[in-house]
Order: sequence, then C-alpha cells, then structure tokens
Amino acid sequence: MTWSATARGAHQPDSTAFTQQRLPAWQPLLSASIALPLFFCAGLAFIGLGLGLYYSSLGIKELSYDYTGNPGTGDCSPCGLAEQDRAPPPSCRCVWNFSLPELFQGPVYLYYELTNFYQNNRRYGVSRDDAQLSGWPSALRHPANECMPYQRNASGVPIAPCGAIANSLFNDTFSLWHQRLPGGPYVEVPLDRTAIAWWTDYHVKFHNPPLVNGSLALAFRGTTRPPNWPVPVYQLSPDPNNTGFVNQDLVVWMRTAALPWFRKLYARIRQGNYSAGLPRGQYRVNITYNYPVRAFGGHKRIILSSISWMGGKNPFLGIAYLVVGSLCILTGFVMLVVYIRYQDQNDEAEDQE
Repeated sequence: MTWSATARGAHQPDSTAFTQQRLPAWQPLLSASIALPLFFCAGLAFIGLGLGLYYSSLGIKELSYDYTGNPGTGDCSPCGLAEQDRAPPPSCRCVWNFSLPELFQGPVYLYYELTNFYQNNRRYGVSRDDAQLSGWPSALRHPANECMPYQRNASGVPIAPCGAIANSLFNDTFSLWHQRLPGGPYVEVPLDRTAIAWWTDYHVKFHNPPLVNGSLALAFRGTTRPPNWPVPVYQLSPDPNNTGFVNQDLVVWMRTAALPWFRKLYARIRQGNYSAGLPRGQYRVNITYNYPVRAFGGHKRIILSSISWMGGKNPFLGIAYLVVGSLCILTGFVMLVVYIRYQDQNDEAEDQE
C-alpha cells in the first residue's frame, strides 16, 4: 500500500450509519391540504392575540404632561428659557396641576419620558465599564478605554462611574401632592422608589466596591464624580442600600433604550391610602427642573399610568400581531386561489390524455 493510500485511509471517517450519513431521515412534503390550514390557523391565532393585546392596551389609563418648557407652554416655560444659554439653575422648579374626576385605578406607575435622545448611538452605548459597575477595585482605579473622554478628569483622577451614559444621568425630581377636599391642604402622596430597576441588573450586574473600614466613601477614595454630576456617586442617596453603583435611578438609566424616544420608571404609587390607585380630587406635581433637553431638540414628559397583564400602554405590539395575522390569512387565500386554478388545469390536462 502506498503512502498516499495510507494517508487517505487514516483520514476517512468510520464506516457507521452516522458518519456515512446513512441514518433514516424524514422530510416533510408540504401539500396544499397541509400548508393552507397552517396559514389560516396561524393567521387566526395572531389576529386573536393581537386583538387581546390591542384592547388591553386601550384599557390602560395614562396622564402625561410635557414640561420641556417651550415658550408659552405652561408653568415650566421660565425653566426652559433659562436653559437656552445655560443649564437651568438648581432652584428652577415648576408645577403640573391636574384633577381626577374619578378613581385612577392602581397600581399607578410614574414614568419620565425623553424624546430625540439617542441612547442607541454606538459610541454612547459602549461608553461604560461593566467591570467598574460590578464593584471591582481594579476597574475603579483603572477605567476602561471605552469610557473616553469621561475616563479621567483633567488631573488624571479616574471617574466613577465612567463613561457618557453615567455622565448624562437623568436628574429631574418629582413629588406628588393630593388635595382631598376643595380648599383643603395638600397631602404628599408616598412614592415607592424601591425595586424600580430590573432584578438582574440590581442583584447581578451592579455592585458597590468592598467597604473600607465600613465606609463607602473611603471605598471610592481616589476617584472623582462625572463632570455633569453635582455630587459623587456615594452621595446619590442617604439610604445606604440605595447609593453608589446600586442606586436605583442609576441602574435604571444605565439600561439604555433601543429607540430615540423612551420612558423609564421613576416610582410606583402603591402605599397607604393610595394602594388601590389615586382617588378623585385635585393633584399637583412639583418638578425640579435640572435636565437640559432643548439644546438637542428633545422633549421631557412626566407620565402617570396604570398597567395590565401585558404591562404598560403599548398598542404597537397588538397592531404588529394584527398585521402579521392578516398577512397570513391573505397569503392563504392567494395560495388557495392559485391552487384551485392550477388544479383545474391539471385535471383538464389529465382528462385530455
């Protein structure tokens, strides 16, 4: 046996049914009697699900208020005018007054919404250090290069948290007040701001660095705050369980949106006398206007919304199912017409033969 024949034999697969592809196989042969019912059944299923999703979305109540502050648009106009040349002063506040003629069924969720804000920009989306946000001390002192130009300050001190996403953290604040009786005092509605972030984000992805002598401030020693932040990360909240990298607002903001218009959860209203929803009466939302959006043509809205079994208000999903279901049924009818037409021609040809 020659060397080439020996080499070929050494590289040949074993003579088994699996390696030689001799296993029995089944290949479906789709006929009209099989394909057409599949299209019609899938279309009906999609339409039924789409109708359920769409009408469920229509049943969700929403109240919204655009507080961007464009001239002549309401109480927040002075704040918007102050933003034209510079960021509004920290003391810029405005009010949204509204009334509810009946119970706003709970649980009620409070969102903020931004438009024309491209969190899906490629460079913006990667401008973060996940190792740093996980609390690794080494990453705290040596932020990733993806954070540039918010990796270090002008003096070379590492920024924590670094990156453009953290630097642009939304920092408007809201408080809700209720006037139970006409002419009576306003009572603050408790806002539950716990557990507003995804469970996996809060418990898996984000961790504070190990405490130094029981102090979080000492753990962040040798770092500085992002340029747009008024306070360092360890002072985001007086609650020790809600400050640093595990601050709920920070965790919510760091989950970037896929579209240039998005809303993020700010608080839930589900405590005390408001566990069943917002009773009828007069309401006031005090807004602390800090976040500039007019420079890039954006808008800010505050939204009060109920939810259903499918989540928040989102008619797009129901419409998408309705469109796909309609296309399936339309395709089924077209295929049925084509089948009947050519089936008749085949029958005539067989009769002539």
